[in-house]
Amino acid sequence: MFPMLTEFTNYGQQRIRAARYIGQGFAITLSHANRLPITIQYPYEKLITSERFRGRIHFEFDKCIACEVCVRVCPIDLPVVDWKLESDIRKKRLFNYSIDFGICIFCGNCVEYCPTNCLSMTEEYELSSYDRHELNYNQIALGRLPTSVIDDYTIRTISNSPPISNINQIENI
Repeated sequence: MFPMLTEFTNYGQQRIRAARYIGQGFAITLSHANRLPITIQYPYEKLITSERFRGRIHFEFDKCIACEVCVRVCPIDLPVVDWKLESDIRKKRLFNYSIDFGICIFCGNCVEYCPTNCLSMTEEYELSSYDRHELNYNQIALGRLPTSVIDDYTIRTISNSPPISNINQIENI
């Protein structure tokens, strides 16, 4: 009789434990029910990128002195710098500068170590293309500034930062 009684108590404890797990899962589901959705409707809504976002690289041809620091600090030796030494003025003359964004890992080392600040990161992140060769940008394509997401009136922008009420609550803590 005792084995049957212990099995019955074990069965009861298992039922209580299962009911508790189901209740915990239901409580988590209910806590998520009153939250706003995180998904955005991409082509019609775009996120405003954060301040330190690493997007496409912008290049200013007139500032570059062809020192090739960007090539030396790049982990994959990506920027291609073509220059010729002008012997009469003893300076390098830059002919071509290009970066292949199909290979670039967007580490930002070239921008950080550039002595003349001719390289900078933009907020452009839409670099998709059907042809891989279109991702090879020369100095003309790198020199174009992207249009800002904020300036486009056809797109609703969404900020990454928390709402103002949440910031005030955080500051009060």
